Amino acid sequence: MARTPSNMVSLGTKAPDFSLYDVISEEQKNLNELKGKNGSVIMFICNHCPYVKHVNKTIVNLSNKFKNNDINFIGISSNDIINYPEDSPELMKVNAFENNFTFPYLYDESQEIAKKYDAACTPDFYLYDRELKLTYRGQLDNSRPGNGIECNGEDLDYAINCLLSDNENNRIQKPSIGCNIKWK
Repeated sequence: MARTPSNMVSLGTKAPDFSLYDVISEEQKNLNELKGKNGSVIMFICNHCPYVKHVNKTIVNLSNKFKNNDINFIGISSNDIINYPEDSPELMKVNAFENNFTFPYLYDESQEIAKKYDAACTPDFYLYDRELKLTYRGQLDNSRPGNGIECNGEDLDYAINCLLSDNENNRIQKPSIGCNIKWK
């Protein structure tokens, strides 16, 4: 397992727009229709990465927890499927159903969107406010496969609660760690 840290994009950065194929609905979806009224979590994830497998249950739980607060979660997979066929759209759909994803799971075939977001690893998390300005980027929590720390989504959960209560997040934002995005 590679240990690639996320790039810490500047807070306040505007979310790049996109229109990508959602493997669950089998339709093109754009950021404007998917964003949450109060905020949006954009996650770069994939099927095969052990770091993502480690957090799948927690991201589904957080997505469900904040759905009634109009915080929408959006998953994007940007991996090269020629060299990593387990990340194909067909298997993304299977993975989404097996893990009970309650959010769209988008396929970034050109990898253009991952590059626009400066995504580096899976999982990579970005929290945007209602105006699509970045308020948090980095790790879900301190848990990693095999480190014995419970995966509870503490860092992202805290950031979302700060956003919802209009409080500044004064905690240190740590980079996520995971497998590098599999570039073409």
